[in-house]
Amino acid sequence: MDIARITTLIVAMAFLLPVLPVQAAMAHGVDVTVTPREAVEVVASFDGGDPMSGAQVTVFAPGDPAEPWLQGTADEEGRFYFVPDPARPGTWEVRVRQAGHGEIIRLEVDGSGIAGTTGTGLTALQKVLMAAAVGWGAIGTALYFKRRAA
Repeated sequence: MDIARITTLIVAMAFLLPVLPVQAAMAHGVDVTVTPREAVEVVASFDGGDPMSGAQVTVFAPGDPAEPWLQGTADEEGRFYFVPDPARPGTWEVRVRQAGHGEIIRLEVDGSGIAGTTGTGLTALQKVLMAAAVGWGAIGTALYFKRRAA
């Protein structure tokens, strides 16, 4: 196969990549669920379903995003429990990380308990930017090989 065909193939792939779903290209996404109870149960697992055993969990109280309120480690099933201080209403932040993968969950705590949760996930803009970066890299690679052949 000559360089011109390889270049054409790489450029064609670069234009097809943004059409493909970005989620499928991610090696290890993270799924974190929170179950409000008397204690908050955090369950962390990779996209494939494997638990994040031993993941580092850091909890930040409202109004103090720089100083951890609580730090701990998830158990073998990726579970971690804590009870937020009801005297500190507002948005609590729970960060779960392991081997470069992680997620941030925010808990709304009011005087009566946990009002709701929100995750960070990928926005549509982030997905488009990732696809564009992959396409740009493929075009750059094709141009590099084309230049070497000339």
